[in-house]
Amino acid sequence: MPGTQAVAGGSAPSDLVEAVRQLRRGAVLVVGDAMLDRYVYGRVERVSPEAPVPVLAVEREVALPGGAGNVVRNLTALGAATAFVSVVGDDQPGSDLTGLIGGQPGVEPWLLVQGGRATTTKTRFIAAGQQILRADHEVVEPIHQRLADRMIRIATDAVAATKVLLLSDYGKGVLAGDIAQRLIAAAQAAGRRVVVDPKGGDCARFAGADLIMPDLAELAAATGMAVRSPAEIAAAAGALRLAHGFGAVLVLRGEQGVTLVAEAAEADLVQHHGADVVELVDPAGAGDALLAVVATGLAAGLALPVVARLGALAAGVAYGKAGIAVVREDELVEMLTPGRVALRKLAGRAQAAERVERWRQAGWRVGFLAGAAARPGLLAQARGWCDRLVVGLPDADAAASGPVLAEAPEIDLVVPFGAPTPLELIRLLRPDVLVQDPGHAPETVAGGELLQEWGGTVRRVRAEPEPA
Repeated sequence: MPGTQAVAGGSAPSDLVEAVRQLRRGAVLVVGDAMLDRYVYGRVERVSPEAPVPVLAVEREVALPGGAGNVVRNLTALGAATAFVSVVGDDQPGSDLTGLIGGQPGVEPWLLVQGGRATTTKTRFIAAGQQILRADHEVVEPIHQRLADRMIRIATDAVAATKVLLLSDYGKGVLAGDIAQRLIAAAQAAGRRVVVDPKGGDCARFAGADLIMPDLAELAAATGMAVRSPAEIAAAAGALRLAHGFGAVLVLRGEQGVTLVAEAAEADLVQHHGADVVELVDPAGAGDALLAVVATGLAAGLALPVVARLGALAAGVAYGKAGIAVVREDELVEMLTPGRVALRKLAGRAQAAERVERWRQAGWRVGFLAGAAARPGLLAQARGWCDRLVVGLPDADAAASGPVLAEAPEIDLVVPFGAPTPLELIRLLRPDVLVQDPGHAPETVAGGELLQEWGGTVRRVRAEPEPA
């Protein structure tokens, strides 16, 4: 984009930590599509005799606020004061959702009921960590005009008690037609900033907002431009900003982070912030976490480049969690702590078992390297046989040298044995590959016989050459 400057976001970690602490001071009004997210967990051990489909033996069910409701969850997790205006149906899911929203700390809920309307409900069926089916119940028609007028009156009153209006549009009818423009006009008349999370490519409905936050697909749909490289993303974001009079555009680029394009005195300010993803587990919910941090940061008086950086970190935290999870203040602080990557690699036995199970569900081969074999010169060989490498150490060694060893890029996890030998740990983690210390004979590999139980393999690294 001609006239664009690439500017690095240069706040010191200590300054950013203080900025994180300020998030709890924000007060945000959220208006958007509320949904009910249901999760049904169970086991699949057979195929139905009635049709070639799996039979899910249900073990537990969980219900959470979804859509704009999940943005509210993230705001309250950060300690922000939140008002929420939305519409639900006169059905049981609407009643359940109203109770869940009302149970959030620091929330002032205004969930209006439209007779005959189905509350948007998404039910996910999950077995062995994998989603096997999703069933949706929803109505996407615009809400009734009278209800829209009432909603706008409530929002106009509520915006005076908050600092930022956040429009969370999931295309389910709450922000349809001219509702978004009427809300934007009301917020700007009260001197409040407007942040928008659009769905789909129709960003013109939000013209004049202070900040719009599309993802890559939405940016491409809204502009018809290529968004493959950082330069193309910045160019498309700049074109979108100018086309609809947005104050700034913040693009979520998946696990790569975010790109901020904002108006500046001489040329657009462009910043690319990495998400610092330690482990990509699940992309669901990252956009809501980003949105919540940015909105409450602006409401707390933080500068846009600072909240963009914190928002990218929040997305990175969300990517490392399974399911629709919220991001909290302490997790953002941890992301800004020196040596955090190494610290995240240190785990107890139970935590290690959970992480290894997630890797296995993702289809990754897990290797295990025990004790004395964990010498830096041998790690590259061991890592070449697997997708994720776990190093087990005697308890005393884990306490003394574990943090140093965790700095090695080849290592994904460092775990104490919790016993005199690694056998119990190997049985717990069930690695696909057991790496042998070259100082041992093949028949004496500790745990080698265990791998036969689950079809694992034993590999022997080459001995390091003697120093000249």
